[in-house]
Amino acid sequence: MHQTDRSSKILARLIGYGWRHKLHFFGALLTMVASTFTVMVIPSLLGIAIDESVSSGSKSDLLRLALLIVFVSLLRGLFSYAHSYLSESVSQRSAFDLRNDIFTKLQGLSFAFHDKQQTGNLMSRATSDIDAVKWFMSMGVIRGLSTIVMFFGVSSLMLVTNWRLALICLVFVPIVIFRAIHMSKLLRSTWMNVQIETGHMTTVLQENLTGMKVVKGFGGGFYEAERFANRASAVSQLTYSATRLFASHSSLMVLIFTLATGVILWFGGREVVNDRLSFGELGAFILWMGLLAMPIRMIGWLLNTITRAVASGQRIFEILDAESPVKDRPGAIEISSIKGHVKFDSVSIAYDGKSAAIKDVEFEVQPGQLVAILGSSGSGKSTVVHLIPRFYEVTSGSIQIDGHDIRDITIHSLRKNIGIVLQDVFVFGATVRDNIAYGVDNAPLEDVITASKIAQLHDSVESFPQGYDTWVGERGITLSGGQRQRLAIARTMLLNPPILILDDSTSSVDVGTEYHIQQALSSVIQGRTTFVIAHRLSTVRKADLILVLDKGRVVESGTHDDLLEQNGFYQRTYELQLKPQEQLATSENVNSSEVRQ
Repeated sequence: MHQTDRSSKILARLIGYGWRHKLHFFGALLTMVASTFTVMVIPSLLGIAIDESVSSGSKSDLLRLALLIVFVSLLRGLFSYAHSYLSESVSQRSAFDLRNDIFTKLQGLSFAFHDKQQTGNLMSRATSDIDAVKWFMSMGVIRGLSTIVMFFGVSSLMLVTNWRLALICLVFVPIVIFRAIHMSKLLRSTWMNVQIETGHMTTVLQENLTGMKVVKGFGGGFYEAERFANRASAVSQLTYSATRLFASHSSLMVLIFTLATGVILWFGGREVVNDRLSFGELGAFILWMGLLAMPIRMIGWLLNTITRAVASGQRIFEILDAESPVKDRPGAIEISSIKGHVKFDSVSIAYDGKSAAIKDVEFEVQPGQLVAILGSSGSGKSTVVHLIPRFYEVTSGSIQIDGHDIRDITIHSLRKNIGIVLQDVFVFGATVRDNIAYGVDNAPLEDVITASKIAQLHDSVESFPQGYDTWVGERGITLSGGQRQRLAIARTMLLNPPILILDDSTSSVDVGTEYHIQQALSSVIQGRTTFVIAHRLSTVRKADLILVLDKGRVVESGTHDDLLEQNGFYQRTYELQLKPQEQLATSENVNSSEVRQ
């Protein structure tokens, strides 16, 4: 019962999307009723024509009946066309609304949600699951109502014409309904598994296409082909099972219909002999039986469509009903600009309630200061900076900007004041200009060029065939790693944010390029609160505050000189990693000077 209630709620929510378009919805229903009515009238007219030909054979009467049948058939075609058009309009509009709602919802969910999801699975829900719902709206809801109208309409005509023969026809209906209900239970679990396996298959395909260079570089083509074939085989087998179940049901319906037709001919013939039924009425009865067979045979098909829609709707609403811990509080304020005073007050965060990624982190940064964050892999560096724009929600403690708890600031206005260059740079399949101007509406080309010069990207762009209008390809495939990171820096610079976060943003550039980028950024950093995650001495030496993290805790903090005197974690890092970099950079500079001489 609980499962039935859950399915009913899912279907009601799906139908609600069609109800948004009331005009088309009502139009589809009205034309469906009109089309069904004309279909049911034609057997009656044919029956009258048969009786007329048997009794009198008047050519004029038969001609009028023939013309009337032709006219009703034309009306049926007209109503059927309007019904098909309007029902498809409802399904397409509903699918459009669902896709937009899913996409909008995914944009609003926090990093914590996306960290646990597979891209291919989400894509499957926005494509194949939506298609199943679209099919349900046009062929399940509207056609289902048409089936109900047809069934009760034909049954009523049969009962009025000859109730004995009608009861014989209708005695087969409970058998069909019982079989259809049983079939729907089997089909629902099967279709749910089909949708799940389709998501897994799409994930394998997405990973393979995204990581094609790795696949080819490590000779993993055969392994990936086998992995995809296994997933595709699972989808194929499950779909085959669902089709086999549906086919067995359809075959049974054909058998029942054939038996019912034979019974009608036998018993109807006796009714004609006993003058309780005319030849025309018997002919109309056989035609009505054909009409009645259509909704009866479609019960299984409709339940197949409905159960698939329930399975897909459940997967869709899992996304739409997902709650993000990162959301605007009631009464959250809009901020137009900030000074950049940042304070962490006993901040801790534990992903999924597990061990804390960072714990009791405390520090305070004045406006315009440069903060360098160091630590080994997994120490919590990225987590600290990701908390500032609320990519994740803190478990305890608070983060304040200019005295405001960031949870009391609207997410949109908060992030508009924070520029971030992520470690994993993403470049859209668009032009260089569009990529740099992403997030800034109608950015002038002059501003784009200025930001590009700051990021030391302008000279590279000038060498491209079409300059800033050069198409960079999917994920920026035509750019080098350093160019992609400089493009990401230029994108952030165009926002002109008061708070700047560089999440290991120079990890993919050489020492010389990093030097030029740092020189360009030095003027931009002035007046901005800047957080830098880096492992190179050129970055940390000029920092106003260095935070050293270890296992999610701030173990040391201070300036470069202060931390060297403490003879602790930073001093060891300096000796093992930073100092050799300084010596290497000095050697390279000396060699460059000798070459120039």
